[in-house]
Amino acid sequence: MRRSLILLAAVVATLVAAGPAAAFRLGGVPRPVADNPADHLVGFAPDPEVYDPATHCTRKPKPGMTAFVGWLQRHAGGVFWGTYRCERWGPHEASLHAEGRAVDWHLDVGNPADRHEARRLIELFLAPDRNGTPHALARRMGVEEIIWDCSYWGAGMEDFIAYRPCLNKHDEVRKHVNPTIAHRDHIHFGLSKAGAMRRTTFWEQG
Repeated sequence: MRRSLILLAAVVATLVAAGPAAAFRLGGVPRPVADNPADHLVGFAPDPEVYDPATHCTRKPKPGMTAFVGWLQRHAGGVFWGTYRCERWGPHEASLHAEGRAVDWHLDVGNPADRHEARRLIELFLAPDRNGTPHALARRMGVEEIIWDCSYWGAGMEDFIAYRPCLNKHDEVRKHVNPTIAHRDHIHFGLSKAGAMRRTTFWEQG
């Protein structure tokens, strides 16, 4: 657990900035939501909050990612925009897309209905279950990161922080940012290795 959160901090440091305010914020401790699928799993020990960084490119489909996309298609508004892209930042550092552990889900921040749906999904993933377990559905599914509207959340974080690619050298949000880079035309969900392999309680016990 401690090692995973240390790795998370190292990876996030290259992507986010703690100082500037994020465009998207939860606005306080997430509240319970009605019909949370995580409530059906309270009899099982909570899945740990972990962040597994990606290190290489692999095209092999991940069963948990396939299941996660299917769940979104059944339970969320929006459109599937893909999972795998071989994005590498260094010899041993890559995007979660490179390992097939991330999905881009089309929702447009400029569309009020899409913006509302993105908030609904985020609040659902990060809400506590009826036992008070934080980020219950994210943990049960193995969701380890969410990027939306120049804002970033990673496993173990309390709220979203500013997404570094949106900022200029003064740590201010740039006036003109490519909407895809800014994640303003889609929401990004990244899965842990266990989630991507369908080895978390949501997939094993749900």
